[in-house]
Amino acid sequence: MTQARFKIVFNGELMPDVSLETAKENLARLFKSDQTRINALFNGGNVDIKRDLSENEADQYLKALQSAGAKVRKEQDLAASLSLVETDDHAPQTQSSAPSAASTSEMTCPKCGHQQAKAIECSACGIVIEKFIARQAMLAETQPEVVSAAATPYATPKAAVAETLPEFGELKAFTTDGRIGRLRYLAWSMVLMLACLPLFGIAGGFFAASEILGGLLMVVVGIAVAVVGIMFGVQRLHDIGWSGWLLLVTLVPIVGGVFSLLMFIIPGSTAANRFGPPPPPNSRAVKILALLWVAFIVIGIVAAIALPAYMGYADAGL
Repeated sequence: MTQARFKIVFNGELMPDVSLETAKENLARLFKSDQTRINALFNGGNVDIKRDLSENEADQYLKALQSAGAKVRKEQDLAASLSLVETDDHAPQTQSSAPSAASTSEMTCPKCGHQQAKAIECSACGIVIEKFIARQAMLAETQPEVVSAAATPYATPKAAVAETLPEFGELKAFTTDGRIGRLRYLAWSMVLMLACLPLFGIAGGFFAASEILGGLLMVVVGIAVAVVGIMFGVQRLHDIGWSGWLLLVTLVPIVGGVFSLLMFIIPGSTAANRFGPPPPPNSRAVKILALLWVAFIVIGIVAAIALPAYMGYADAGL
């Protein structure tokens, strides 16, 4: 028995709460067609949008079109349900001539070209002849085929799925977002140190006048410098590709000193990472301030080593 076939019929009606313009735009996007062809669907008469469908295919078309705003309906396609395949009660009439009988009893597979006795399936490639012909006719139709999201879950999304990042990130000193390189980390730390010296000097002056007021100013300046320093450190870790929470490792004795040294040594990633695009190239001012900071560190280390030795030498001389 031939399986029932269905068609999708549309008479111009819309789904509830859907405007005409919205429905036309949705249908144009769904059919990938121009506005002229879509307007032809709203002429007031019945239009067979799709024919010769299985029940499952018809349900998919019905759901997709109704979601677009068209109030379509599914009807049985009686014309497509007619089959030309032989049945037991409709056997072909026997012809009087042998050549004619031979020609009606043989067939050529429309897919692989195999010659065989007339049958429902091809003995070479295994296709069902009637279904293959119907499928080829469906693909050859000029009207675009509606494809629902349920039928093609692996279709390429039309919306943008990734953000286009700029070549370089924006520099923001007072934030934990973004990235800074090694030299800029040194330069910004140098500026922070130079900026906090006069602030501590002012707080010391108030301390001479009032211990409470001076001590309060010292605490406020110290907290502000610590917060800004943490922001610089987090951005430096982001440049390496590490989480900013790793800055807590610097609080661990001995290990924290080694980790701080690694922050000055390990280079950042040249490409964008999960924290954003790379920082812009270093300016001349950044390079000069970084060299001053390195020179300051070297002088401090030399002084720390030489001063105790000199004091010991002076004490021995006395």
